[in-house]
Amino acid sequence: MSLEGWLQEQLFARRIVLVTGRLDDAAAAKAAAALLALDAGEDRPIEVHLDSPDGSLEAAFVLIDTADTLRSTLRVLCRGQVGGPAIALVAAADHRVAAPHTRFRLSQTTTQLTGSPEEIRARSRQQQELLWKLYGRLARRTGRPAEEIAEDIRRGRYLDAREALDYGLIDEITVAK
Repeated sequence: MSLEGWLQEQLFARRIVLVTGRLDDAAAAKAAAALLALDAGEDRPIEVHLDSPDGSLEAAFVLIDTADTLRSTLRVLCRGQVGGPAIALVAAADHRVAAPHTRFRLSQTTTQLTGSPEEIRARSRQQQELLWKLYGRLARRTGRPAEEIAEDIRRGRYLDAREALDYGLIDEITVAK
């Protein structure tokens, strides 16, 4: 067995799922499958370690929808950098924690649209609808107006762990041992 396979097995046994790097369709599908498999086995809490600076809205909503179906409590530990649509997973978690040096970036994802003008308009409309669903989800979790969140995301606002706690994005900051 490879070192990577062994590490995955060890984390899975501890009910930990890693989501690192760009949150794309493949990463979301892999994480969703792991969450569903862990949830089917028993209902002890599942922990997601999140270090994802960017991603696609569609991939983020795969994880939101998966998190919404879990019987198990979902805990997210943010570390490194969390940004773009990956922040949606933070909003979907039951308990949200960040390491002290985590950086959050409220930012929109960039999407390249191709096709006929009608297809581009339809896809653009769909992206805007997903964005407003994300704003609404973040508004419910943070207690802030969706318009304020939309503006912060449009501006690409950065938050350190303390600011994310004050913003309502996370519930606590881990303490050093």
